[in-house]
Amino acid sequence: MSVHDELMSVQRCLDDMSRSVSRLEQQLGSGGLDIRRVRTDCEHLRESVALLREATHASPSARRPELVTISDAPYDYSLWTDSDDEGLGARDRHAP
Repeated sequence: MSVHDELMSVQRCLDDMSRSVSRLEQQLGSGGLDIRRVRTDCEHLRESVALLREATHASPSARRPELVTISDAPYDYSLWTDSDDEGLGARDRHAP
């Protein structure tokens, strides 16, 4: 299945779940903390699926970060002047 088909399947399941939660609310009442939590979780899932759908519709170049080439040439040693060695401290001092 394609991603689009999978997202549509998830959306149908969420629609079914929402209808079931609505029926439960009618039977149990909407004042209980538990049913409100289930309703809120259902809405959060809908929002998450909507975000996934938006992400899949974005252009492929927008989803992939630009790669940065790092040269194999040695660094200029002047960059490290007055720097501390991790865990050892500065070159002119001794470690604690």
